[in-house]
Amino acid sequence: MLEAARLLRHARRRAGLTQRALAAKAGVAQSVVGRIESSRVDPSVSTLSKLLRACETTLEALPGSGEGIDVTLLSRQLRRSHRERMVDAAAAANSLTAVFGGSR
Repeated sequence: MLEAARLLRHARRRAGLTQRALAAKAGVAQSVVGRIESSRVDPSVSTLSKLLRACETTLEALPGSGEGIDVTLLSRQLRRSHRERMVDAAAAANSLTAVFGGSR
């Protein structure tokens, strides 16, 4: 979930701008910035984008934490004992040695 208030406040502070300076730079009223940052109003995407651009950042859709990662394999691997992992690592090392002939 996008939290416009927190996103805008963070971008504004990172840019070193006051609400008034951001509003002037973006061409909106200071009260608009204040209402967004206090969560009294949800801005349109275009308004939020304009404000973020004035902070020299963008509104970009990024995957959330953990998205795009197959946690099934990670979970399965983490349930294995250290010994099981070491046996597999040794087998992998032996396979690499066989493929590359053990030369450096």
